[in-house]
Amino acid sequence: MNLTAERPGTDLAAARRAMIDSQLRTSGVNDPAVLEAFTRVAREDHVPAAARAHAYIDRAIPLGDGHALAAPLFHGRMLVEAGLQADDNVLLVSCGSGYLAALLQGLVAKVTTVSAADAAAGKAKGSYSLVLIDGAIEVLPDNLAARLEDAGRLVTGLVERGVTRLATGRKAAGAVALLPLAEMGIPVLAEFAAPKRWSF
Repeated sequence: MNLTAERPGTDLAAARRAMIDSQLRTSGVNDPAVLEAFTRVAREDHVPAAARAHAYIDRAIPLGDGHALAAPLFHGRMLVEAGLQADDNVLLVSCGSGYLAALLQGLVAKVTTVSAADAAAGKAKGSYSLVLIDGAIEVLPDNLAARLEDAGRLVTGLVERGVTRLATGRKAAGAVALLPLAEMGIPVLAEFAAPKRWSF
């Protein structure tokens, strides 16, 4: 019998507190505003119904469309590394869950969400102080980097030789160089795969 599924109001609230205390705080996510966002947003509302009971586990949850909701630690570290400012205008490249967008509400001035497919196809418009990519990419398209203002920041997952890491970048001289940080499990966004190369 799955008691968590039967009593979501009680058990999932406790699971959310446990996630904050045992997954986030112990891994260096201690910014009060970020932790308040994790307290406020019900992660179970952003996963398929069948996965609600497991919403707070420390691993990715498949969303059923080839994408997955990343583990809480990725989002926590991402928001801390982003150095969120109250006046930030954010472009969020979404995995489709809506969870990261909900976490950002109230932390920044504006959030514009674009799907991974549209972002990879160059359909994102506007200029932003911060770009967040909710997943791991192999390549950062020039048209997406162009959305960043001068000195704008970017935080994403990065795939290098099959290993995923949290990575940050800042736009300087018209270019964005990504600096890999902590190695962690991050769902890969196939839309940002590197072009295939011929081999003989």
